[in-house]
Amino acid sequence: MESVTSKDGTIITFDKLGAGKPVVLVSGGSVDKGSNASLAEALASHYTVYNYDRRGRGKSGDTQPYAVEREIEDIEAVIDAAGGTAYLYGSSSGAALALEAARKLPTKVTKLVLWEPPYIMNPAMRPAANTAQIFRDFIAQGKRSEAAEHFMAKVVGLPPEFVAQAKSSPWWPAQEAIAHTLSYDATVMGDYSLPEGKVADLSMPTLILAGGASFPFMHETADAIQKNLPNGTRRTLEGQQHNVDGAVLGAAITEFLG
Repeated sequence: MESVTSKDGTIITFDKLGAGKPVVLVSGGSVDKGSNASLAEALASHYTVYNYDRRGRGKSGDTQPYAVEREIEDIEAVIDAAGGTAYLYGSSSGAALALEAARKLPTKVTKLVLWEPPYIMNPAMRPAANTAQIFRDFIAQGKRSEAAEHFMAKVVGLPPEFVAQAKSSPWWPAQEAIAHTLSYDATVMGDYSLPEGKVADLSMPTLILAGGASFPFMHETADAIQKNLPNGTRRTLEGQQHNVDGAVLGAAITEFLG
């Protein structure tokens, strides 16, 4: 594990593996860099992979107050550690964060890959507009389990029986441990509508991916993103769900990056 210091003094830790042009991996909500571990291994035979823990996760710091701009500075710090330019990959709400970073760092992000950013085209399907505040209130009250449960049930939309079973699973304490970061991802997502103007600002070659067996709305979103991308490619990975196989995803990314 290595580390870099972000602009506000926050220590950001990362795993570095492989050799070749650098690729920075951004994880999504309710997970840490471990969620990208299999993808990192798949890419490491072709690239130098920087799989970092977003602030508030793993051994990375968590300087307050939170702001999306600070997370973009974290990505920039990792890219600078990689030599000043890099390919950038983001998963789920981490894809939304990667999109924001690519807009702000167009000379440093040379290619962008987005895996199922969860913007929702149908307003009736979107989480509550105050979702970030709901999570902050849960954490302020010491209700980490309730925050994680709210994320699964009200944001992701998983069935009640799955959520009930999850709470007794051995991995539930890990969900509680990073529950304070759920408000961070909700802040990144805003009102969960697609920011078409921001997508249109992306100048670098961009790949938008969705899984053939994933939530149907992901395909509506991916299509809408591709429509607004100046230099975009859209692919479906057949048989894949939101929790995508790292080897399958790595092959598709490698083909795109070259």
